[in-house]
Amino acid sequence: MERINQMEPWIGEEEKRAVMEYLESGGWLTEFKSTQEFEKMLADYVGSTHASVVSNGTVSLTIAMMALGIKGEDEVIVPDFTMIASATSVLLAGAKPILVDVDRSNLCLDLDKAEEAITPRTKAIMFVSIDGRCSDMNKVVALARRRNLFLIEDTAQSLGSRYRGKHLGTFGDVGSFSFSSPKVITTGQGGALVTDDEELYERILLIKNFGRRESGVDYHKILGYNFKFTDLQAVIGIEQMKKLDWRVKRKKEMYKLYHDLLQDISQIEFIDTNLQDTSPWFIDILVEHRDDLASFLDKKGIGTRPFHPAIHTQPPFSHVHGDFKNAEYVSQRGLWLPSSSFLTDDDIARVCTEIRTHFQR
Repeated sequence: MERINQMEPWIGEEEKRAVMEYLESGGWLTEFKSTQEFEKMLADYVGSTHASVVSNGTVSLTIAMMALGIKGEDEVIVPDFTMIASATSVLLAGAKPILVDVDRSNLCLDLDKAEEAITPRTKAIMFVSIDGRCSDMNKVVALARRRNLFLIEDTAQSLGSRYRGKHLGTFGDVGSFSFSSPKVITTGQGGALVTDDEELYERILLIKNFGRRESGVDYHKILGYNFKFTDLQAVIGIEQMKKLDWRVKRKKEMYKLYHDLLQDISQIEFIDTNLQDTSPWFIDILVEHRDDLASFLDKKGIGTRPFHPAIHTQPPFSHVHGDFKNAEYVSQRGLWLPSSSFLTDDDIARVCTEIRTHFQR
């Protein structure tokens, strides 16, 4: 029986044709008109005034902090449960990540503990919407405003997800997206920043292009870097964006089917998910003895992936100490099930049958 991988990118004939047409047109590959078109599609989709695409999602977070003037001894609050890039981007910007535990109910930053962690050096809160889920975003915004902090939204896993109809990534000063291979749409690598702040947007454009506003003109207003995108990626992204509405809908259907087929298994815990607003990036469950289940499924030709480890447990951050009981709990039990948008209902039924078999043994 054909193996079901945990995740695969979905590139179709439309993307292949678009790339060939672009190459045959004599395009220079670097970012130009196709990149601008992709950026407009993204801004329109999320409801933001501006969007700027860059080389990857880690870079987009780093640029966000640079554009906000975060550096040196400044501190940025980051959840302890997230992909490690959320924290390392703070270091790359020259600042200090302050790790805070998460809320078990949604896997996102615990807002009470985040407020307790604020010091005179705190300059920003990085709110990571894990798997498209979020807290009450009005409370997140209120906390940042009350304490005079920037709000950076790491929405790498949340394209297509909203809070009360408003797209995640558009609540804070700036939102950051990712288009790496496992995401709901992909350009191989790639990231994006969205904002309604005109001055912030202009600084983003300078930082990503060597400190200059116009390519090919060697006058550099500020210290900048080469974080640019490419038109070759953009032509893929344009075709992927055309499929996004369907994929968002399909992700919701997949989550519901998994939930319906597995909800009566007592060993499995689902995280509460509002499918009206949330488009799950990966289908996630919490389960004791996670590795036993993953090993069993692997032998049956079904791929899974464990949750990100709690950041404080990873070697680069082993010096960090604190109470991270929720981050540890979900990191040790979390498992991502097969989540590619092209999976059929029969594929999902097969996965769930094998999971049921495992727990009946």
